[in-house]
Amino acid sequence: MTDQMVRPTTRLHVSDRFDDVMARIDELDPLLRAEAAENEEGFRLTPEVEEALHASGLYTMSMPRELDGMELAPRQVITAIEALARADASTGWVVMTLQMAIGTTAAYLGREPFADLVAAHGDRTLAAGQGTRPGRARAVDGGFLLSGSWSFASGLHHATHIHTAALVDTGEVRVFTLPKEQVTIVDEWDVMGLRATGSVDYHCEDVFVPAEYTYVATTTEPLLGGAVFRLGLANFASLQHVGWALGVGRRLLDEMQAVAASKTGTRNAGVDTAEFHADYARAEATLRSARAWNMEVWADVEATLDRGEDLSADQETLLRLALHTATTAAQDVGRTVYQWAGTTALRHGDLNRVFRDLHGGTQHVTSGPAVRHGCGRRLAGLAPGATWVFLDLVDPD
Repeated sequence: MTDQMVRPTTRLHVSDRFDDVMARIDELDPLLRAEAAENEEGFRLTPEVEEALHASGLYTMSMPRELDGMELAPRQVITAIEALARADASTGWVVMTLQMAIGTTAAYLGREPFADLVAAHGDRTLAAGQGTRPGRARAVDGGFLLSGSWSFASGLHHATHIHTAALVDTGEVRVFTLPKEQVTIVDEWDVMGLRATGSVDYHCEDVFVPAEYTYVATTTEPLLGGAVFRLGLANFASLQHVGWALGVGRRLLDEMQAVAASKTGTRNAGVDTAEFHADYARAEATLRSARAWNMEVWADVEATLDRGEDLSADQETLLRLALHTATTAAQDVGRTVYQWAGTTALRHGDLNRVFRDLHGGTQHVTSGPAVRHGCGRRLAGLAPGATWVFLDLVDPD
């Protein structure tokens, strides 16, 4: 049996390299904080940050073990992305997207196609792109002709390949991987938050992509790697965004502590009032509660994967709702911090940047209203036979 066929279910891998991952992030933390403003000014990560991330090996967090990747378990991924986003929201976002895209590409393409794909760039191969609003593709001999226009390709400046979804004329949605040079990049990224992610647009017209560099977007059967890749792309993306939201929420509370320390004891200081103390306590409890529930939900998911079982519709509902809860918790923290920081929040600086990055990231479609509505419909017992297809709760035919 080759790895181009469906592989037997393997148990969930819990990486023994996780402590090393967290140590590397801890070492990078001062650099990520120091470069954050310059990242934002340049609309991408600085060369110093880019090189440090490659040297750290963090881009292999979701790479299958067969390719010497770390293949972290879900709660390990959440914790790692949380620490990166706490250091700098935009850097955390870029690492989140790039390591996820290249890891899942390897898992779902298999050994031989992935080896061919990375031949030109080796271990510096990274992929970025858009999957929530598909382009279009036409099946031809040996592959597909890919066309479309996509937005929000986070980290594309630092990638070597495009990782993008398209609706094929046969009716299925596939994910396509192709060299970045084969698309036209529209570098007009100028937004309020997450400016340093360089989430530019791109487009192409009738670009040939060999069939072996594509896979069905809804697959939950990896050709490389263990049980974590049986989550499928949508669920895999959800756990990444949990870590990001929790990390940014924590950074905002860190910033509020610094503001409070600088203002306490001054005339009419709001931070010396019982009202501030109560609001800060509520914000702390809100964030910690969201984190605890997400870890509970993902512990249950991990146990299911480890048993070789598929996730139930209720589990998929809860993991989506848990992400939404983490996202709204971070938003609540942001509102509290902005209110009590006063004019400090208006001025150029770390707090201002983190606040804007928060409101960039929380607009992501994975925590959009439609997801929450689907969760409520399922949990209320109004969709007993429905299943999740990406971010949509779909009723049976």
